[in-house]
Amino acid sequence: MTAATHVELILDGQALRVLAGTSLAAALALRRPGCARTSVSGEARAPLCGMGICQECRLLVDGRRRLACQTLCQDGMVVETGTRQGSTP
Repeated sequence: MTAATHVELILDGQALRVLAGTSLAAALALRRPGCARTSVSGEARAPLCGMGICQECRLLVDGRRRLACQTLCQDGMVVETGTRQGSTP
């Protein structure tokens, strides 16, 4: 038996199927608007440094704050980006 080649997660209330081993930062790029959060002034924020220094890719994963660039997608995880009105990761 082979390992799973895809995982399915919920991103802002919608199912998203990606290859196993995909980072959340890469998964964000597959879905519009492609950002992890919005700033206090309403500007879109997306992964920038790719190594966790800038903190621009912070989001909620299963209710806990995580960095998209340092988190691999897992089957069944629920991700909230904060780009929907009323969300605040």
